[in-house]
Parts: sequence; structure tokens; C-alpha cells
Amino acid sequence: MSSIWSLQLLLQDGVSATQPHGLLDLVRGSGLVVQAILYILVFFSVVSWGIIAQKFRQVRRSKRESDKFIEIFWERRNLSAIHDASRELTASPVGQVFRSGYEELVRVSRSKKESAPGDNLTTELGGIDNVSRAMQRATSVEITKLEKHCSFLATTASSAPFVGLFGTVWGIMNAFLGLSVTHSSSIQAVAPGIAEALIATAVGLAAAIPALMAYNFFVQQIKVLAVEMDNFSHEFLNIAERHFFK
Repeated sequence: MSSIWSLQLLLQDGVSATQPHGLLDLVRGSGLVVQAILYILVFFSVVSWGIIAQKFRQVRRSKRESDKFIEIFWERRNLSAIHDASRELTASPVGQVFRSGYEELVRVSRSKKESAPGDNLTTELGGIDNVSRAMQRATSVEITKLEKHCSFLATTASSAPFVGLFGTVWGIMNAFLGLSVTHSSSIQAVAPGIAEALIATAVGLAAAIPALMAYNFFVQQIKVLAVEMDNFSHEFLNIAERHFFK
């Protein structure tokens, strides 16, 4: 009886020694196609995390400097002094919108003074419209800067699960093909192959979920900054129209 138990223990030890024990073992044991898919997904994940870190710093700095600029704008009355302060807040989207509007306002005011008395620039002739267009262009440029690389996060979030699923299907297909070759119906014959194949789906989800959450977060923060730029543009245009285009 003891010899039978000893034989069973030896068989169990032999089976456990041949089976993979960790994630790296499963990856090494997978086929070339599944490994290539895993490397692609890891690349997408690493790049996504790099973009997440960079965008988080960019958005946080943009919000901090925009809040500071708005505070400076309403505290100071001199547009020239505000313009000088905006030069130091290069990451502020609102500050950049102000600079574009202010510089266009200076050009329009200068041309108004240099024009003939009968050709004075008015709002009807497009003076305030020029300032408005300049600020709209600046707003579009700043939104484009904030949205840079966000498309990669969206692509990762939408495509990584399907890429991982393709690797899983391919691995399971190979596992069952191997089962037909060995003429065995035991689940132990296909369990390692199925486990190796399922890693692709897990890695795909691991790459997609953070990318999706980060993309939604950044889109919402960019919307907030875009609203701040639009509100500031309206306020600045009202001030310019009251004081410079009477």
C-alpha cells in the first residue's frame, strides 16, 4: 500500500514539475503568434502609461496657471502689465488666448489711430471681429495642444481587447489542434495551451482599461479648460468693445 502512495506522489511531482508555475512560464510556453501579440500589447500599455503621466502633468499645470492668470487679470487694470504677466505663464491656455486677443487689439488700435479721420475703424468695419477671430484661433490651437496624443489612448482602449482576444482565439485553436494530434480527450492535454492563450486577453484588458479611464478623464478636463477659454474670450471682448470700440 505504501508503494502505491509513493508511486502516486512521484507521478504528481513529475506532472507539477512539467507544468508552468508562473506568468513568465506561460508567456515563454506560448506560440510565436501569441507572443508577438503580447509584445504588441505590452508596447501599447507602456506608451499609454507614458502618455498618461505626461498628459496628467500638462493638464494639472494648465489648470494651475490658468487659475493664476485669471486671478491676475481681474486684480490688475493695466492690460500691458497683464500681458507681461502672461508671458511667464506659458502653460496657461487662458493666458495664451488673452495674448492673442491683446496683440490683435493693439494692432487694430494702432491702425485705427493711423487711419484717416473719415476711415475710423469701428465694430461694423470688423475691428472687434478681428480680435474675436484671433482669440478663437488661439483657443483652437490650445485645445489641439491639450488633445495631442489622446487619440492614442482612445485607440488603445478600443483595440487592445480585440487584439488580445485574437491572441486568445489563436492560442485556443492551436491547443485543440494539438489535442487532435495527441489523440487524447483529457483536459490536462489542453489546459496549458488554454491558459497560455488567455494571457493575451488579460494583457489586452490590462492595457485597455487604464487607457480608457485616462482618456475619459482628460477629455473632461479639456472640456473644462475649453469652457474657461470661451468664457474669458467673451469677457475680454466685452471689455474691449466698451473701452476701445465706442
